[in-house]
Amino acid sequence: MPMLPEDVAGQLKEEFVNLVNPVRLAVFSQALSDPGSEQVKRLVEEVAALSDKLSIESYNFVLDAEKVATLGIARIPAIAVLGAESDPGIRFYGPPSGYEFGSLIDAIVEVSRGQSELAPETVAELAALQNPVHLQVFSTPT
Repeated sequence: MPMLPEDVAGQLKEEFVNLVNPVRLAVFSQALSDPGSEQVKRLVEEVAALSDKLSIESYNFVLDAEKVATLGIARIPAIAVLGAESDPGIRFYGPPSGYEFGSLIDAIVEVSRGQSELAPETVAELAALQNPVHLQVFSTPT
């Protein structure tokens, strides 16, 4: 039984027609210690199946320790939204439900475009930063 309702899948197919560049969705799960993370993996598989510009890479959080370290994955379930050859650093932790699902879809579209919608002034200010900055955004469906 599909996780995405038919009408939602149809809307996503329409949205994904506008994808410009390929996007890789790296999903990190571990069935034994976190069975719920397998549901996230299944959901991402369904999303990726809606466009030939989307692909999924599935990793075990414990067994694929090198990939976990390379992408800086801190916990599971995790989804890294990656360009064909780039990593813009976008990570989603936990099930992408409610508003988080919309944010995941927006991230996919933005990564596919290969450019930010930030104002040029903001890009210039960020480029001038001397030290690394780690930003985290926390959200909850409530």
